[in-house]
Amino acid sequence: MSAESDDSAALQPIQFEKSDEGTRSTLGDNLSYAIATDPLVQDEEQKQQEKAFRKLLNQEARAIIAPSAHKNVKLIVHRPEITPEDRLAFERQAKDLLPVVQEIARRTMPLLEHEISVDYASRHYYGSKFRADSLAYVDFRHFAKKRPPTEAPSLVVGVRVDESKSMNAAGRLEAARLAAIAIYEFCMLCDIPVIIAGDTADLSRLEQMSIYSYADFAKPDPNDRYRLMGIRARGNNRDGMALRIMADRLAAAPGQTKLLISISDGQPKAMEAYTGEAALLDIQQTIGEYERKGVRFLAAAIGDDKEIINRIYGDGRYLDMADLSRFPAEMVRCIARYL
Repeated sequence: MSAESDDSAALQPIQFEKSDEGTRSTLGDNLSYAIATDPLVQDEEQKQQEKAFRKLLNQEARAIIAPSAHKNVKLIVHRPEITPEDRLAFERQAKDLLPVVQEIARRTMPLLEHEISVDYASRHYYGSKFRADSLAYVDFRHFAKKRPPTEAPSLVVGVRVDESKSMNAAGRLEAARLAAIAIYEFCMLCDIPVIIAGDTADLSRLEQMSIYSYADFAKPDPNDRYRLMGIRARGNNRDGMALRIMADRLAAAPGQTKLLISISDGQPKAMEAYTGEAALLDIQQTIGEYERKGVRFLAAAIGDDKEIINRIYGDGRYLDMADLSRFPAEMVRCIARYL
């Protein structure tokens, strides 16, 4: 991340302190979140839990696509393991990015606190706050009541990363990985449930579609930040299928706003004949179906096929991320606007 970024000025790196709960990052009075003490050590119970979760992800994904045009596509959902190299790579790549994310989160936290403390539901027959502006109505609903605490978050985020071979070009993959890191850390700081997954197609006849689960709000794991280092370019891309699986997960999640971001460098292309107008129509039908279920879509275009991506997703859902050096921070700011 460039030192010229407005959000990175006069910031100190995140410091870590020990507590009874493990290790925490200290980001001021209101910003702290737990991280694991050792991401590489798992006992047998943890390994079995991870295996069961991977099995559940596969079952859910296959159930989601069963009624769709992708029902006969052979799908495998992976849960990448963490290596010592992943931890070192994260510390190296995230070092300059984390202070930027920290500052954006610091600016966002007062908005979240305000949302919790002064959220009133108006137009009640009785309540703790009299609303004079409602006297024009004749239904006697002149009071506002403070909304009760709820477990449903105001925002749930999904990030889909295109892991096709073309992402290797022009620094796109590194930019996508840094954006995933930035989004993950921001969501952890602001207590926003998040799913981050990559996808590719046609690795083999028995694995026509591959999903890589890096972070999932169904099984929060502080070590997921290191798992993000597994994002890489692999094969083709079957965008509509990946979007359908993630959108369905978001639609079923509690939350007022469900935001699904697709990071991609080009148009979809997979075997057999998943390209051109057929792929475009599949994606648009998926978007239409899940927007009716409350999911909002954003397409972050970081490659040469930006006009095609704009055509596929349409105005209002398209983000031109031409400056890859600013891409990670811009994605975090974008998410903050939905809070």
